[in-house]
Amino acid sequence: MPKARKIDYIINLAGVIVLFFLLMFIFDTELLGRVRSYIQGIVIIAMISIVMVCSLNLITGFMGEFSLGHAGFMSIGAYSSAVVTMALENAGIILPDLLLFLIAIVIGGIITALMGVLVGIPALRLRGDYLAIVTIAFAEIIRVAFTNFQITGGGKTLSGIPKLSDYHYVYVITAISVCVMYMYVRSRFGRCVRAIREDYIAASASGINVTYYKVMTFTVSAFFAGVSGAMYAHYITSLIPTKFSFNYSAEFLTMVILGGTGSLTGSVVGAAVLSALPEALRSFQAYRMLIYSVVLVLVMIFKPSGLFGSYEFSLPGVLRTLTGRKKGGAKDE
Repeated sequence: MPKARKIDYIINLAGVIVLFFLLMFIFDTELLGRVRSYIQGIVIIAMISIVMVCSLNLITGFMGEFSLGHAGFMSIGAYSSAVVTMALENAGIILPDLLLFLIAIVIGGIITALMGVLVGIPALRLRGDYLAIVTIAFAEIIRVAFTNFQITGGGKTLSGIPKLSDYHYVYVITAISVCVMYMYVRSRFGRCVRAIREDYIAASASGINVTYYKVMTFTVSAFFAGVSGAMYAHYITSLIPTKFSFNYSAEFLTMVILGGTGSLTGSVVGAAVLSALPEALRSFQAYRMLIYSVVLVLVMIFKPSGLFGSYEFSLPGVLRTLTGRKKGGAKDE
């Protein structure tokens, strides 16, 4: 790895650590007063959405396929992790919150990844609208199944889930998840996936196993959707299948499009903005959804590629811009 790139990574890591301590300063003191819990809740939901939206962007932005059922994967991670942690508590097994949280994350991610393989192998032989229809059908099948399974509440609210998603834990998992996904898209696997996106036939003719790389990316995306679902379940502490509907999948897709398909930085910003915007407009209850819709329409008209397009924001890139120094390849910043 070039020395300059190592320095870039170190600077970005330092920025992530500084932001973490800034959040600790804000939330672990009385700086915000009585609204501290409210603001903290918005931040946690935003971080959970960031993981979810980045995972969806792997499919939509980097693989070039259209998925409209990603909320189904999130629900698998949410329910599977909740059932396991509740079973451990009911069995009288006392574990530290951090260990129980990590068990929930791993269980949610792995089970969802397995479902991603099972769905991806047959579904990814389809493309375009056909794949979108299959993903919608999958999400609906999962939602109906959870509505009828007794272990998931049988259509009623599954409550009593331990509240483990402290913002410290969620921040660290979010940072690690985004980092791993960024490393994946920058690896040779990611380059193969992008080659498939650009020209499916040419990639296949060049010797790339198209089905293998598509299923792998779909599985990685499903894993992180499951991680997001596990964090969500252990923050909300109650689940109902109707939450994970088509509309919920559409919300995440909207965040991807707003931030920019093919940009994980854009996904981070899009998820953060659209998670906080409804709360910021709560005082305008009657016009909240109208303003929300107008913002999206304006972005699509004046910046159809999203706020970031395929550009990746980084602290070293900003510093070079401010100091007048240039580095080739804006998309690599």
